[in-house]
Order: sequence, then C-alpha cells, then structure tokens
Amino acid sequence: MNILVCISKVPDTTTKISFTDNNTKFNTAGVQYIVNPSDEWYALVRGLELKEALGGSVTIITVGLAEDDAIIRKALAIGADEAVRVNADPADSYFVAAQIAAYAKTKNFDLILTGKETIDHNNAEVGGMIAEMVGMEFVSPVNKLDVNGNVARMESEVGGATFVLEAELPLVISAAKGMADQRIPNMRGIMAARTKPINVVEPQGVQPLVKVAAFEMPPAKAGVKMIDPENMDELVQLLHNEAKVI
Repeated sequence: MNILVCISKVPDTTTKISFTDNNTKFNTAGVQYIVNPSDEWYALVRGLELKEALGGSVTIITVGLAEDDAIIRKALAIGADEAVRVNADPADSYFVAAQIAAYAKTKNFDLILTGKETIDHNNAEVGGMIAEMVGMEFVSPVNKLDVNGNVARMESEVGGATFVLEAELPLVISAAKGMADQRIPNMRGIMAARTKPINVVEPQGVQPLVKVAAFEMPPAKAGVKMIDPENMDELVQLLHNEAKVI
C-alpha cells in the first residue's frame, strides 16, 4: 500500500505569539517548531499502522524551506520510509495543496492522509483542495480507518453522531482524534532518521490566492468575578450585559 502523509510545521503550543511588519507577519524570533499534532499523531501514525499490517511504504511531504528539515527528521524517526520537501514558503492553503497535488500526481498513491487542521491557522482546507486537484474522493473528518483490499471503512463523528462510510481507494482522508495513538520515536528510529535522504523538489509556478491584511491578538481575559451564590440577580445581570450569553 502506497501512502502519502502531508505534514506541516507549527509553533509549539507554549509559544508566545507576536507579530511584526505592522501586524502582517508572524514573529518567528525564538519560536520552537513542532510537527502539527493531528498530522503526526493521527495521519502519520495510522499510515504507519496500515503499512505494518498490509505492507507497502509511507512517504511524508511538506512544503517548506531548509529550516523545516528538523520536523521532517522527527517524522522519519517515527517510522516514515521516505521524505519529500517542496522547497517553498507555504504562502497559503491553496499554494500548499497545489504543490502537494503536483507531486502526488507523479506517483501512484493509494491513500493520501492529512491532519484535520493545523493548530496555528485552523483552516482545515488543504485536504479537500488536494482531493479536488488530484481527482480523488475526500472524506473529513475521519476518526477511525480500516482498509480491506481496495475498500476503506471509516467512521466520522459529526454533531454528536457517528457516520460509518465505505469507499474504494484511492482516497484523500483528513485524520482526526481517535484515528491512532501518538508514537514516541525510539533511539533506533532517531539514529536512522539522521541518514535518511530528504528529496527536495522545486515548487510549481502557482500563485497564492490569499494575502494577509493584518493579524490581531484576541482581547486579554478579564479577571474572575466571584458572585455570592444567593445573589442570582447579579449573576443574571453579568451574564446578560457583560458576557452577553443570555
């Protein structure tokens, strides 16, 4: 089974966020980057589990520059067989999807896995765009995935309900919580990842569709207000006039 897993670089969840250039660019100074959790924990690990059960190979791909090789090595250490980096700054979701789709078209992938969304932008756009560009069916979000022969059986939890779906390969699937459990790289995997090659390919001539006008920080959280449990009138007034939830 030939599997492509799309990974992306995101700031560590403990990163203090700030912006530069009149709030139009993310300030990367001193930022620690990680593999996007849903790409790593769900998409990559489930891809590896399927390979181990059914045979085949897992290729990881990211759109990024040379400094992104560190997160690629992390994914290789977890168990990916091959790695591809499209040598370009990931300008927007369309640009990223177009680059990945262009590479995927040159290979015979049975399954393309992405994480549900990245933790920095939360757009959840890339998977669907890739599917359209390569001409495959797309299922999102998927919380459970099994493959029997040429048929994928999936479970998708939406709005409190669980949908059971079946579709023939090839497919593009957006992986969500429940798909797999996080794997910690062992020393053997870490050592092997140091010498595995990263296939660097040049980007396609695609222009991004989105330009950032400005980033804005959310308002600071207000202090906690303690309300006497007997004073329901004050509680209702605060919920209505300040919290605006009733």
